[in-house]
Amino acid sequence: MKYKAAVITLSDKAYHGEREDLSGKKLVSLLENSGLYSEIEYVLLSDDRLSIASELKRLVKEGFDLVLTTGGTGLSGRDNTPEATKDVIDKEVPGISELIRYESFKITKRAALSRAVSGIAGKTLIINMPGSLKAVTESYEIIKDIIPHALETINSNGSLNCGR
Repeated sequence: MKYKAAVITLSDKAYHGEREDLSGKKLVSLLENSGLYSEIEYVLLSDDRLSIASELKRLVKEGFDLVLTTGGTGLSGRDNTPEATKDVIDKEVPGISELIRYESFKITKRAALSRAVSGIAGKTLIINMPGSLKAVTESYEIIKDIIPHALETINSNGSLNCGR
């Protein structure tokens, strides 16, 4: 089965043309190379909470299976991605974000500063990821093998088991 995916980069500087978005473009490339997606949409937004939530709702309404966000998960006053995601999701899937933090912590103790969340809105899996190119690449590698099963389970109407 082929899925619809979206990548949203959340960065005031990239949105205003002050910096090139490398992490979002890298995620698009990684998704393209996986062969799992029939459509991949790329979106660049500022760190505005309402804009983020609105875009997430649009993607859910349009039937996207997976949304990966990059950026806005840190400690600054403009980091609003987790809050906007929580405004939209029906259920949290904390294990995904915990796994990313756990494995990333082995690389850098700064992983402890991530406030990223993951969850399901309707039938859309939303995963917050870090904003740096290195961190987003490492994070994707950590979860890439569980994403297909997660999407299959979400779309199975309860007939698949996520347990061991």
